[in-house]
Amino acid sequence: MTPVKYLTSEQLIGFENYKYSAQDTSPLSNYLMHPFWNAVVKICPRWIAPNVLTFVGFLFTVGNFVLLAVYDYSYYASSDLPPGDQYPPIPNWVWIACAVSHFMAHTLDGIDGKQARRTGTSGPLGELFDHGLDSWTTFFIPACVWSVFGRVDYSISPIRFYFVLWNVITCFCTSHWEKYLTKILFLPWGYDISQVLIFFIYLSTGIWGQHIWKFEIYGGISSGAMFEFMMYAGSLGTSLPMSFWNIYRSYRDETGKMLGLWESLRPLFTPVVFFVLSTAWVYQSSMDIVNKDPRMFLFMVGTIFANVNCRLIVSQMSSTRCELFNWLMLPLALCVAIVVALPSLEMATLLVMSSIATVAHIHYGVCVVRQMCEHFHIKCFTIKDRAD
Repeated sequence: MTPVKYLTSEQLIGFENYKYSAQDTSPLSNYLMHPFWNAVVKICPRWIAPNVLTFVGFLFTVGNFVLLAVYDYSYYASSDLPPGDQYPPIPNWVWIACAVSHFMAHTLDGIDGKQARRTGTSGPLGELFDHGLDSWTTFFIPACVWSVFGRVDYSISPIRFYFVLWNVITCFCTSHWEKYLTKILFLPWGYDISQVLIFFIYLSTGIWGQHIWKFEIYGGISSGAMFEFMMYAGSLGTSLPMSFWNIYRSYRDETGKMLGLWESLRPLFTPVVFFVLSTAWVYQSSMDIVNKDPRMFLFMVGTIFANVNCRLIVSQMSSTRCELFNWLMLPLALCVAIVVALPSLEMATLLVMSSIATVAHIHYGVCVVRQMCEHFHIKCFTIKDRAD
């Protein structure tokens, strides 16, 4: 892989001066999850690098996505109504495997920072690596959970799930925009709650089967619509209001970066352009691409978002000016034009754009990690235990 110096000298100097600052006020995290993780990390060998834990946890999540893509590529396997009745149901053991993988991913994500402090290897690379992978995980987790409900009966359509995904990634992006302005990462209460809930959804489905989610509540609202409502309620009711409140408070108390209006909104320019372009593709598609191949289309959206958000994290951690425009918007805009002008090429266009986004994002991540390792004279996946 050809190395590219994505990080500027200003950003590298900013990383040298970076100090981790976060607040976690969640009762679930403080009274249940952290005590559990404190016990688990003690049995982790000290020679294991924290980034190994982070990466393996990420691979567990990707493994769930791949496994479900094999058994439920089109999101029909959990549906009884046509055409879902033509697809074999997902075996119960798959859901048990998903529960185990999800539990492992959440646990490893919870102990990687503790392992870093335990071995005296805390640093900006670890946080960047962790949050960078989390940016991609933000797509993989909801994309897996949707297979529990399917896309026909008692569930939501692909277009509705498309907006649910945008709701999730908007909350994640907003939390890092919040840190960009306030210099403090306020960990949302909903994250650990959702991770525990998803574990029990997988486990319950593995034990009793997918049909336990085929029900309606008051007013004919389906189980899938209920979870859709919970996703929006969680963001609009807690995550986004708290982010805006914390930003307002940082300006009121003069504790943040105190950027002007346009500079403070700069990190949101690319996400807004991205949303407009991807939504234009959805609604201009002659073959209804989000219904034709929702898995690949949503994967493309999630991968582009991961790259956009990673660059925001770099700027936020290095205290440098966020870039205004992500170059991936250019090929995406070209794709939308092709979809409108040459609709017969749409599937090929989606495949090419997904490939470009994946290769570009992996190249960016690998090169940034290498550059950080060279600058700080460390290795990503091996450590020398510096604790007493």
